[in-house]
Amino acid sequence: METKKELNDAILKITLKIRNEYPELLKYLVEMPVTIPNTNSPEINIKILKDYYESLNSLLKEFTPNHSETANK
Repeated sequence: METKKELNDAILKITLKIRNEYPELLKYLVEMPVTIPNTNSPEINIKILKDYYESLNSLLKEFTPNHSETANK
């Protein structure tokens, strides 16, 4: 099982990849509902971190094939 530290490291890594290689996706990071807590002091647990990581990964996977096609034209 992944620890909070491992998940935070993975989130940082994928966020840096988006920032450095696909800066046009940064606007979507702000809009992601997973990043907007609905309480004043949200509990950050492994499930929340996994969900956030998966949403970042999904964003990147959905964008990358489209980006490659337009970059090759």
